[in-house]
Amino acid sequence: MSSDRLSATFAALADPTRRAILAHLAKGEASVTELAEPFEMSLPAISKHLKVLERAGLITRGREAQWRPCQLNAEALKDVEDWLEQYRQFWESSFDRLDDYLHELQTQEKENGQQE
Repeated sequence: MSSDRLSATFAALADPTRRAILAHLAKGEASVTELAEPFEMSLPAISKHLKVLERAGLITRGREAQWRPCQLNAEALKDVEDWLEQYRQFWESSFDRLDDYLHELQTQEKENGQQE
């Protein structure tokens, strides 16, 4: 994934309204009106959020007569997961080293306690 695409994805995910829209779409496709229901904002404002999500590749919008269903494009989120994976590995490795160090300290404390 290009860094520009990743930047667009993170920018889209930075807004809580857009994250809520994605959570709604994770349950299945929905119309703009359905997506707007939980928010106190106009349909044009929701449409602007949808355009940001669409440009980032996080959703697709179809056309069925007068109904324009929106669907989650989970593949774009997979790209974010892949990018984050390297950091998960770093933190797991760091926690493993910390765990080893703490076990070493506990062992030393037990040995010191038995010697006294």
